[in-house]
Amino acid sequence: MYRGIATFTLDYGKCPKWLFERMVRLGREMTRVLVEEYGPDEFIKRIADPVWFQSLGTVLAFDWNASGLTTILTAALKEAIRGQERELEIFICGGKGKTSRKTPEQIHEWGERLYLPAEYTQNLEYNSRMAAKVDSALVQDGYQIYHHSFFFSRNGVWSVVQQGMNIADQTARRYHWFSENVHELVEEPHTGIASQQFQKYVLNLTAKQSGNTRKISTELAQQGYQTLKQDLELMRKHSTEFSKMAALKQGNDQLTLLKLEGKEPMWHPVAEEDFSRSKYLDKIFAKISYYKPTTYEKLLALEGVGPKTMRALALVSEVIYGARPSYEDPARYSFAHGGKDEIPYPVDRETYDHTIEMLAKAVRQTKIPASEKNRALHRLVKK
Repeated sequence: MYRGIATFTLDYGKCPKWLFERMVRLGREMTRVLVEEYGPDEFIKRIADPVWFQSLGTVLAFDWNASGLTTILTAALKEAIRGQERELEIFICGGKGKTSRKTPEQIHEWGERLYLPAEYTQNLEYNSRMAAKVDSALVQDGYQIYHHSFFFSRNGVWSVVQQGMNIADQTARRYHWFSENVHELVEEPHTGIASQQFQKYVLNLTAKQSGNTRKISTELAQQGYQTLKQDLELMRKHSTEFSKMAALKQGNDQLTLLKLEGKEPMWHPVAEEDFSRSKYLDKIFAKISYYKPTTYEKLLALEGVGPKTMRALALVSEVIYGARPSYEDPARYSFAHGGKDEIPYPVDRETYDHTIEMLAKAVRQTKIPASEKNRALHRLVKK
């Protein structure tokens, strides 16, 4: 899969009924042709490619750089295949807002209708929930997830497309997952993250660079509640003077407190944190100390564990034990295929041409009026 980034801003309002109906009609034909040509598993794989997904939305008549492309394209495809899911062997669950929270329920319903093994369905539900948790709790980039959709085939191939919004700067960010690319749910699971702009500081606990943070956070979760609380209190005590940290742990063991003076970043998130007054966080710490999860994934999977818990553990791991996580935004580029002046990076002509060729071929094979085909082809080339 290619890692690409597309630029789009946060949109408000609703898609006009006439436009949505056209997208559904063309989407139905496009899906049929693509599945017949490449098979359901390949269709699911392509959905996980942010470049391909963006291009498909453009073909179906939506503005390529609009955040609404994500939600409207997903809704149009879901409506387009309604009643044909078994024939196509493609299933789409979830969507925007309240519908996103029904994703596991919809997966479960399809599992019962298709008489899928319980373990198979439960695995799909688990991956859906964990993808949402990872992008909200482990990639802390200032975007709140409000759209979550889960695409899967009868063969068990799945993709996740979810989108978050940043109200402050009026932008949206889209996260893509593909099952065959996910070796670990908590370590660089994305096939791409589409965003308009980069954040200066992003706590990215999925990065390989954050491996030691994940390790120590898991070890902290296996300690007793009082030990974990002591570490948190020690971090809080020194948070206002984080560049001059030095302390001794109770007993004979000396702590290696992270020295941040003279290093980038000059600003550090610990300076603005105060976890001590959160009764809810105390309850979560007691819970994880009770269950003692043996892996970082199991830690994240615990009910109630969210962004604040994972951030607290990450900061304790860094400030007290020196395990610095990644603060680099995982969104690498702001253009789908690069720029003609090689900024921010050279155009990947092979990817670009292959995307256009594949979708153009599908458009030509659709059973729609010639005038509509020409308009769809024009939108694709214009993009």
